[in-house]
Amino acid sequence: MLAKELISDVVPVIKTSETGTKALNWMEIFRVSHLPVVNNEDFLGLISDTDIYDLNLPDEPIGAHPLSLMRPFVYDYQHIYEVVDLVSRLKLTIVPVLNEHKQYVGCITHHDLVAHFSEITAASEPGGIIILEMNIHDYSLSEIAQIVEGNDVKILSLYVSSHKDSTKIEVTLKLNTNNLSGLIQAFERYNYSIKASFLDDERLEFFYQDRFDSFMNYLDL
Repeated sequence: MLAKELISDVVPVIKTSETGTKALNWMEIFRVSHLPVVNNEDFLGLISDTDIYDLNLPDEPIGAHPLSLMRPFVYDYQHIYEVVDLVSRLKLTIVPVLNEHKQYVGCITHHDLVAHFSEITAASEPGGIIILEMNIHDYSLSEIAQIVEGNDVKILSLYVSSHKDSTKIEVTLKLNTNNLSGLIQAFERYNYSIKASFLDDERLEFFYQDRFDSFMNYLDL
């Protein structure tokens, strides 16, 4: 999934001729803390609510003051993972998107980012989840896929998370079936450690909420 597929058509830009008060009103309406400052198609940078409060003259045009704007952006051909990385590192509520000519084409909000990230992890697709725990040097994607497909099951999504100060990792498998007993037994025959499995809707909902909270903490928003 590329940045150009994530662009929101809702959040407006702010011009240097417009006031800080107008920018703050838009931030409140669209529940963001940043707005792109754009004159014509030229992206000048992001202004935050803190920047405006620091000016202490919100009713004057933004361009009437010397601004030191940060200029984070992604190109429209970059992957969603790169967008997530930028949001996480800089604690952004929107990410400006530029084309190859460095012209502003839109922005991605952190709300849309979470929604689209849910899509690529197949969170809304029916099916159960298995979490394997192993040492990192024992991780073999080909072997895991072979075991799963050998039991007539398909992997809808897979992601790996590491433990801090540990050589252990967790491999989370979203699968296309809730009938996981045979697959769990197969993993156990291959000496895999099953940390958890989720089958029913209530436990899946709890799992997704927990992962959503972890993702939001990762973004630190």
